[in-house]
Amino acid sequence: MRSKEKALLVAELAKEKLAEDVVILDMRKLSSIADFFVIAGASSAKRCQAVADNIEKGLSEKKQSLSNIEGYREGLWVLIDAYDVVAHVFYQDVRKFYNLEGLWGDAPIIKLCRKKKTTRSKKTSKRK
Repeated sequence: MRSKEKALLVAELAKEKLAEDVVILDMRKLSSIADFFVIAGASSAKRCQAVADNIEKGLSEKKQSLSNIEGYREGLWVLIDAYDVVAHVFYQDVRKFYNLEGLWGDAPIIKLCRKKKTTRSKKTSKRK
């Protein structure tokens, strides 16, 4: 799996567990740490852990190995190192404090495809 494809997968896996403000930074020209950073927010420590669990499970199902997971127990900043893609799942206040998007402000942002919401047609009631 190519690194960009993996980054998009990680972003989708995060969104499946209701991660907020998911962003992918293209780090290829800026750092040798990873090709992509996926940054996601969560409204609680438990939600951070659920997002991290889903990323780990989803990558495992696709036969993608992980190097390490840090910060899971606390659930405030969970770092998932998948070699060429590093996911950062933050509790929202911690995300604001560390501001990785600002720190790596020169990194191009990869746009995520937004799924169209299906709307149900309203059925009119025939009550009298």
